Amino acid sequence: MGCVHGKCCTRNPSSSDGGSGHHGEKKPYNNKHILTQRSLESVPVPSHNLTLQYSILTQRGYYPVAVETENEDSFCIKTQIQGKPNVHFFGVFDGHGEFGAQCSNFVKNRLVEILSSDSALLDDPLKAYTSAFLTTNSELHNSEIDDTESGTTAITVLVVGNTLYVANVGDSRAVIAVRDGDQILAENLSEDQTPFRKDEYDRVKLCGASVLSIGQVEGRKDPDIQYWGDEESQRNDPPRLWLPNGMKPGAAFTRSVGDSAAERIGVIAVPEISIVQLTPYHLFFVVASDGVFEFLRSQTVVNMAAAYTDPRDACAAIAGESYKLWLEHSIRTDDITIIIVQINDPSNVCII
Repeated sequence: MGCVHGKCCTRNPSSSDGGSGHHGEKKPYNNKHILTQRSLESVPVPSHNLTLQYSILTQRGYYPVAVETENEDSFCIKTQIQGKPNVHFFGVFDGHGEFGAQCSNFVKNRLVEILSSDSALLDDPLKAYTSAFLTTNSELHNSEIDDTESGTTAITVLVVGNTLYVANVGDSRAVIAVRDGDQILAENLSEDQTPFRKDEYDRVKLCGASVLSIGQVEGRKDPDIQYWGDEESQRNDPPRLWLPNGMKPGAAFTRSVGDSAAERIGVIAVPEISIVQLTPYHLFFVVASDGVFEFLRSQTVVNMAAAYTDPRDACAAIAGESYKLWLEHSIRTDDITIIIVQINDPSNVCII
């Protein structure tokens, strides 16, 4: 969920490598995919006899007034963290603001570096994860990048054996597919951090944020109404965070890395962390920017991914559908980044 032009109202319109084949088709995995131009990657988790097979796609957004601008999304996949064969990291970072691309690239690099250098990572992953986010945020503030009104969201998954630690800052999302009888259900691994959430709304209000939609700021709607319905119905004019009596930053998220000016009104880099113990019923997980989830529900994304044996095909299909829906609802598209990780377990109740 973004601002008039994206994540926040100071964002410059944003620009990467950009696929298909249906469930049941047999394709050689050692060749590059025709659309994503990627080889299919895999990494073992020997402690639990698992193999993670994954692919990534990142697609620059289309902005008719700035067609050459760069992709502000970035991603990071690092296997065998600290040389441990059972520890792997997957993350998507959605930059925003004038220096959003620089912010997302800085954070994707430093976050995993800090995690990798923390000797206490495996003893206390929750503490290490939170510390890594806060340290990265502080380093970004002190870097040469001007993050006054720029920053990035971050959705990350740390695999430790058969346990997933999912750390989220912002409104990108991670979803896992679960076999339930003859159905494959989507379970969110993260919860979007926006003013639609009462707990997040209350928190930023206590910090002095003014929460208003663009319509309210421009006087077309009653500013005293502090209820905006649900996120889907208010997609075009969501509630945003503003400095008191100011016109900035207009953030549609309540947490991010960077955005130093917005910290004054409660925008924080503290991640919400969820823990999932994998079972044979867990088939794959998806980590994606809100360019995917703006118009696609989590269940729709899982349904589409489950229709393909090759995650590269699934990435391409989901990105293509997201891009199409953006253009049906708007004159632009957001940047789109998606990672799909299949969990190949010999005891899986269903191999997709």
